[in-house]
Amino acid sequence: MPSDRALKFMNAAHRVLLRVTGGRVGRSFGKMPAVELTTVGRKSGKVHTVMLTVPVTEGDTHVVVASRGGDDRHPAWFLNLQANPVVQLSVQGQPAQSMRARVANPEERARLWPQVTAAYKGYAGYQKRTDREIPLVLLEPTA
Repeated sequence: MPSDRALKFMNAAHRVLLRVTGGRVGRSFGKMPAVELTTVGRKSGKVHTVMLTVPVTEGDTHVVVASRGGDDRHPAWFLNLQANPVVQLSVQGQPAQSMRARVANPEERARLWPQVTAAYKGYAGYQKRTDREIPLVLLEPTA
């Protein structure tokens, strides 16, 4: 699994790619849009931004996957939003909007997981690598 340092480097490189190309490259991964999720650190209270993909969108709700590449640990951004579920989300370079994050309940996950893996088959492989159930996080507008 990638180290925390490697994940931070990949996120930084993604942002640089977006900036250098004026957003022409890096706004999507396959058919999934790339988004910037901003959370507040659960320990530090500092603002953290991470680039993620959205395999499923239903109306105003965006679904992100807390996979960390199939690691046995949850990603830091997931732990942060568990502590403070009010987040900021910027989709396709648009201005950020306030969202409330929540983990999909078992029924929602059962319905959404096939859609997630249809959008990117790698998620199914990630789930096979770990004993933890990879959470699906629903990001819903606060207003």
